[in-house]
Amino acid sequence: MTSEPGKLTISPLAYYRQQLQQGVLAYQYDAESEQAVFYPRVIGPGTGNAHLEWRHSSGHGCVYAVTVLQPRGEAPYNVVLVDMDDGFRLMSRVEDMPAEAVHIGMRVQMRVHNPADGAAPYPVFVPEST
Repeated sequence: MTSEPGKLTISPLAYYRQQLQQGVLAYQYDAESEQAVFYPRVIGPGTGNAHLEWRHSSGHGCVYAVTVLQPRGEAPYNVVLVDMDDGFRLMSRVEDMPAEAVHIGMRVQMRVHNPADGAAPYPVFVPEST
C-alpha cells in the first residue's frame, strides 16, 4: 500500500483488518482491468498494477455455493461462497439460521465476527433483511 511522505505504510492485509474492526468490508479495485480484487494484494492479478484503489463493499451478496459439514458429535455448520454485489467472491459462513436451510441463490448481508480469543475479525453473513 502506498503512502504519502511522512506517513506510515501498512500492508494491504493490515488495512483490510483495520477496516473490519470498524465494521467495514473493504476490497480493492484494479482500474486497469476494471475488476474488483479480493483478498487484499500488493499488485493486481493479471495486470501487475501496483496502484489498487480501496473501496467499501455494500456488504450484500448472493450465496453461490454451499456445503454443510457435520462433525461427529457436533452441530452442523455451513461453508459458503458468496458473490458480492460489488463484483468479488469470498468464502465464509451464514449464521442465524440452521446450516441445512442455507441455499444457493439466497441473498445475504455481511457482518463482522470478532473472535472471543482476540484473533483477527472476519466477515460472516446473515440472511438479508427484507
